[in-house]
Parts: sequence; C-alpha cells; structure tokens
Amino acid sequence: MFRLKTSLKPTGDQPQAIKKLVKNLKSGARHQVLLGVTGSGKTYTMAAVIEKVQRPALIISPNKTLCAQLYQEFKEFFPENAVHFFVSYYDYYQPEAYIPQSDTFIEKDAKINEELDRLRHAAVQDLLTRKNVIVIASVSCIYNIGSPEDYQKVSLEIKSGQKTRRKDFLAHLTALQYQRNDIDFKPGTFRVRGDIVEIYLVTGKEIVRVEFSGDEIETLKTKKDVLDSRFYALDYFKLFPAHFWVTPQEKLKIAAENIKLELQEQLKKLKKENKPMEAQRLEQRTNYDLEMMRETGFCHGIENYSRHLEFRKTGEPPFTLIDYFPENSVIFIDESHLTISQLRAMANQDRARKKTLIEYGFRLPSAIDNRPFTFDEFNQKAKQIIYVSATPDDYEKRKATQRNIVEQLIRPTGLLEPSIEIRPTQNQVKNLIEEIRKRIAKKQRILVLTLTKRLAEVLSEHLTEEKISCQWLHSEVKTLERPQILKELREGKYDVLVGINLLREGLDLPEVVLVAILDADKEGFLRSDTTLIQTMGRAARHLEGHVILYADKITGSMKRAIREIERRRKIQAKHNKIHGIVPRPIVKPIRDWPFMTKEKEVFSEFRLVRDKKLLEREMKTAASNLDFERAAEIRDLIKELKNDKSKSYGNHKKR
Repeated sequence: MFRLKTSLKPTGDQPQAIKKLVKNLKSGARHQVLLGVTGSGKTYTMAAVIEKVQRPALIISPNKTLCAQLYQEFKEFFPENAVHFFVSYYDYYQPEAYIPQSDTFIEKDAKINEELDRLRHAAVQDLLTRKNVIVIASVSCIYNIGSPEDYQKVSLEIKSGQKTRRKDFLAHLTALQYQRNDIDFKPGTFRVRGDIVEIYLVTGKEIVRVEFSGDEIETLKTKKDVLDSRFYALDYFKLFPAHFWVTPQEKLKIAAENIKLELQEQLKKLKKENKPMEAQRLEQRTNYDLEMMRETGFCHGIENYSRHLEFRKTGEPPFTLIDYFPENSVIFIDESHLTISQLRAMANQDRARKKTLIEYGFRLPSAIDNRPFTFDEFNQKAKQIIYVSATPDDYEKRKATQRNIVEQLIRPTGLLEPSIEIRPTQNQVKNLIEEIRKRIAKKQRILVLTLTKRLAEVLSEHLTEEKISCQWLHSEVKTLERPQILKELREGKYDVLVGINLLREGLDLPEVVLVAILDADKEGFLRSDTTLIQTMGRAARHLEGHVILYADKITGSMKRAIREIERRRKIQAKHNKIHGIVPRPIVKPIRDWPFMTKEKEVFSEFRLVRDKKLLEREMKTAASNLDFERAAEIRDLIKELKNDKSKSYGNHKKR
C-alpha cells in the first residue's frame, strides 16, 4: 500500500485538482494536464493522487537537479514505500562519433558515477519484486537498458541447504558480472575467505554472506549496514546481475551466430561499395567484441549488439525503464513544457550519429537499434500520462483536451505572484549590484539569469570582486554538486546564484526574493514567454518577491508573460480577500543531499560513530583485508575521539 505521511492537508484548489485527476485516471483518461502555478503544491497533489489510485508511478523530470529535489520530497512523503532515483549514470559522457570531413573518430569517453549506477539497479530490482514503487527519473529513462525478462532470467536464486559446489557458485557470480576483489570490497564485488563467500550487492544496500559446508550452502546471512558486525539469517535470496547487459548463456551463443551473419552481409556491402578500409575496420572490431563476449559474457559497448542479444526484429522498440513497470502504472511528466521537447529529440539525435558510424565501418547496422524510444513509441508504452507544468505547451493542452486540463492556481500560503518592473540595459550590472546589496542587507537571496555560460561565470567573478558572496551554476557543474550548491544558497553560504536555464523550472528556493533577468528583450528560447514565466516564478515563494527585467524594448514574449503573471496574481488576490487569507512565507526545511561519493559516505558514517570499540574492530577488519588507507582513516578518527574526550574532561575540571 502507498501511504502518504505528511502534516499537510489539501487546501486552496488542491482538493478539486486531486479529485478530478483521480476521477479521470479511474475512468481511463490517457492524457491530463495539471496546470499548477509555482508554490501551489503540485508535488503534494501528485503524491496524493498516487495514494488514492494505489498504482506504481514514474515521474519524469527534465534535469537531474529537479529529479534530486523531487526524490527528496517523495522520500519524505512515502517513507514506508520504495522511492527511487533513476538518472543517467554518467558524470561525463562523450558518445563515440565519426566526423568524415576531417576523418576524425572520437572514442566513447565516459566517467561512470558508481553511486548513480547502484541507484538505477535498486530501482529496477524493486520494480521486479514489489508493487509500491515510485521512480523519479530524468529523460534517460527512455533509453535502452536491456530486457527485464533477461534481467530476471539470469538472476541467481540462493537457498540455505542448496546443493552446489563453491567453485560453481563463484562461476555463477562471475557470470552475473560480479568481480572478485578480496582487498577493495565494494558494491558489485565479492570476496572469498575459505568456505565463506561475501557478496556486496550492486545496489550498495546490503552484504550477503554464503557459508559452505562441503558441496552445500550451510547458512545464508545478510546485513544492511557495512558498519554492522552482525549478520541476520536468511532462508532464500535472489541475486540480480551487476550489469544490465547480461544475457543467458544459451541466448548468447545464438546471438553471437546472428552477429556473425550480419557482419558477413555488411562486409559484402562495404566491399561492393569499394570500401576495403571500412570493411577491415568493422571486421576487426566486431570479432574482438565477439571474442570478449565468448570469454567473459560482456564487452565494451555491448549495448550496440542489444538487438541480437534480445532477439528483437529490425526497428523494434528497445527495452527501457518503462518496460519494468506494470501495465497499470501512472506517468507524471514534470515541467512538461520542457520535458516533452527532450523526449521528442532524443531518438533523432541518436540515429544521426549512428548512421555515420555504420556508413564508415565503425558499427554494424544493428547498432542503430540500441537507442531511446521514438516519441511515438513512448506514447504507445505510456498508458496514462499527467503533464505537470505552470506553463503547458499547445501539445499537452491538445492531447488532454479542455475537459482534462486541471488548474491549480491558488497557493495555500496566499502568496501572490511577484511584482515586475522593467529597467534599461544601460549600466544593468551596476544597477543590479545596487539591488543585490539592498537584499543582502535584509539577509535575502538573489537569482541572476544570463544568456550564456561564459557570461554567468564572468558576472559571478565580477560580483565576487565586489565582495558579494556569489556562485555560478550551469550544465558543466557535476550532477551531484548542483543540489549541494542550491542548499548552500538557502543556508546563506552564497547570497547570489548566477545561471542560465538551470534556475528556471521547479526549484524550491523560498529564501529568494529577487530574480534579475539580464537582456530580457533578446527573443529566443531563453527569453520566450514560457521561459520568462517559469523564471519569474522563482520569486513567487517570498512575501517580497520581485522581478527586474533589464530590457530596452517590450517584446511579445515579455508582454504575454507579464499579462499571464498579472492574471494569476488577481486570482490569488481575489481568493485571499474572499477567505480572509493573509499571505505568509513558505517554510521549507533545508535537506541534506543524500548522495555522496562512497569515500565521503563511509567517512561521514564513521564520524557519526562514537563507540571506540566498534571503530577499533572496524579498523582491524580493514587492516586484515589489506585496506590500509581505510584503516588509517578510522585510526585518525579514534585519535580525534580520544582528543575530544580529554578536552571535555579538561573543561570539566576547570569548571
């Protein structure tokens, strides 16, 4: 059961929005729009809808920062249920590509974030084993991740008393792409100590211990916490693979033969087109990959052979996260005005790049079917969609029809839309600094929007030189650092945040009182009416919310945006007057960002431990595992603990 745990109650126009959305879902409506203004509680409305319909939910967000924010909120709303975070697991990603004009081949270059990879596995494993699952995902959720049937089929069932030789068991673990590592024990690895095998699950959630007695599993145990010295007995456990691209051995042999056949056909084609160099290149690369798959069951870029591994026909849709959800799931598309355009573009961009690689002998034609969903395929898979936005586009409105557009324009706090003024661009930076200083004197926060990354960085440096505490934020800031920067803005480490479009949709920053938009009259994507409404909405969570548009002319986009903000302002003011509501500020807790690198995570966990004996035991365990660096860190913490105690005793004696 989904159980919503919160002290919040539906207020304003939330009750009618929840009731209508639920009614439409139950009647089978495929498309709905939740048109909710900033601060009206759209996230709470989504959560309430999930609780009332009792269905698994996928919430797709346009970027990782908003995903992180939604993930934290839903974790608090549903503490008893499985709430997961599913985004691209790359901190950096450069796909392989070929530029014919300069004969330049760009190798795939990526830095995988292991924590994000673990979270992806945790999401799909819960989807396969539980019913009460909510996944907060970026648009990467429509990319190919392999067949759910294969993912389940290659999983290993372990039972207490099961007849199996230790040697065969270790071979199974290797086939599941778990790596043996007796020294650096981390998620996705296993270690062996005599008749004991310990497996650190790829999800990072727990450690499973298998104890053998001859050719039988004598006992099966687990522990949830790495620091916990106690294991708890199990009768049964299902171990899923450490990679998405793991294929049953019998299917792998057939797939390899099909890959060979395709290779021969493509080689004939290339030779007929008088492309001997391309043919040689393709033959060499493909045969190397086949050899790796035969030996290890895996190869670099194995996803490019996914059509053969999954026995899909040419052009058939890939398997994505959506395929792991049950049929009755609900999909929410958050900030749909932005997310829909991303969903539309992904397949086209991928296809154009792959076609060049195939033409010049870097990949087989089947590589083109390792791809995201096309937009039509996404719509066929998504049975019921709720588009959530303060500014839905014509597409969403048309799909939902007027009957299924649900408005939520009343803020429970009574806050009005921000006031707006237009100022000339001449000396805009000087004027901006004056406005910033006024707000800093009141301990208020400011967002500044520029048109380019470079301008954001330069302006940030200039403000810093003016002794203003400032930070820039754009797409080149690492995924897991962005929420931390936003948290530090709220805490007051920075007074000003300078950015481009990352400071638009959905960010909950109630301390922000001023939004300054530089060059507001430069028509385009970053200064359209939709973008301006979204950007100005960042100041709608404060009693003194104000927006300054620096512009020398009033564009059509500015006019439409200002008119819509005024319309919404009047609706809220009328509601406040009728119900005697005095606007009050939004109080939102400043949450800790839950994801850190493993080193920081473990180290911070140790810092919370004040038990000297437990730390000493963990230090000895680390040393016996030859993990001397970790042992040294714990030793230093023990010293700190001793120093803290001696200081405390000294202060007590002085008193």
